[in-house]
Amino acid sequence: MAVHEDSSAVEKKSTDASNDLPIFNADNLQSNMKIIYYSRTFVSIIGGVVAGILGLTGLMGFVFYFLIMAITSLGLMAKAKFSVHEYFDCWNRIIIDGFLGGLMSFVLFWTFAYDIVHIF
Repeated sequence: MAVHEDSSAVEKKSTDASNDLPIFNADNLQSNMKIIYYSRTFVSIIGGVVAGILGLTGLMGFVFYFLIMAITSLGLMAKAKFSVHEYFDCWNRIIIDGFLGGLMSFVLFWTFAYDIVHIF
């Protein structure tokens, strides 16, 4: 049985469509995540070398890493024009993902650069 819809019901449906869940392309989402991981790894390596050359030791080196990661997250959000939900499914993807993997790279290059510059 067909039901006649009046124009106000059609307008209401069109405004309700904006409240639907966003649809993401899996390939694009995966590509965006790769870019985040590569960016964080690259910045961690460069940051580790800079921390080693500056001679940062102990807690100051880790504070430097957290500062670099905060700046990287801000830069990635700026690259996404602060509309993260157009490119990622949640804020955690751009803020937290790749954080610990980058920490391992940071420590490796931090100690390597520190040893080369200050010990040898």
